[in-house]
Amino acid sequence: MSEDLDFSRFIEQIKKKTDIDLSLYKEAQMKRRLTTLRTKHGYATFDAYFQELSKNKVLLDEFLDRMTINVSEFWRNPQRWETLRAKFLPEMIQAQSRLKIWSAACSTGEEPYTLAMILDELHALQKTQLLATDLDAGVIAKATQGYYLDRSIRDVPQMFRGKYFQEDEGVYSVVDSLKKAVHFKQQNLLFDTFDRDFDLIVCRNVMIYFTEEAKHELYHKFSKALKKGGILFVGSTEQIFTPSQYEFETVDTFFYRKM
Repeated sequence: MSEDLDFSRFIEQIKKKTDIDLSLYKEAQMKRRLTTLRTKHGYATFDAYFQELSKNKVLLDEFLDRMTINVSEFWRNPQRWETLRAKFLPEMIQAQSRLKIWSAACSTGEEPYTLAMILDELHALQKTQLLATDLDAGVIAKATQGYYLDRSIRDVPQMFRGKYFQEDEGVYSVVDSLKKAVHFKQQNLLFDTFDRDFDLIVCRNVMIYFTEEAKHELYHKFSKALKKGGILFVGSTEQIFTPSQYEFETVDTFFYRKM
């Protein structure tokens, strides 16, 4: 079997087993990452790797962890978070009594906890439904626990660090009030249906790994999930060109409003 056919069959088998469509990810990046993982365990082909992966949960969990990009930090790109804190969230809070916010592809929780801290500072956390989702059940479990090393919180403003974290021998634990405010659950962005009527969707530094076709579909899904006037906040490498095709208008750098 040729190398290309071997990988193509692997994509088909994974989709049947997990509902994850690897063809919607940029092929070169995904193939390189999974080839490294496969050869680490001594499998000469993707077919042989899949046969073992099908019956070995540890191997399957490692595969899921490797194919998702679990790189996250609190206050990643601080200027953009300051724009959200100073401009868009106050507008939302003033306009309605309750907010509905979603952190999509939340990884190990730094992003939704950043949102929770800002909302608490604005006295709106108790009036917000805050959802956080990710494909990888392993990172969802870590996010729920809320333990982080110093490198993850390096951009957290000092006033927030002292108020929302408890430090013990270099490990920082998110306070219980934030943990209780975030509802974590597993979700496949490219396959699952979305809830509706969100005021804010935050999805940052994830779509760069998808094909243009997948990104196009995902932007449409995000648009439908937002209420009119709702905001989509994307990553620093994910500018949306011609946002009007998704019923968006650009309202600031990396911020788009549903028209």
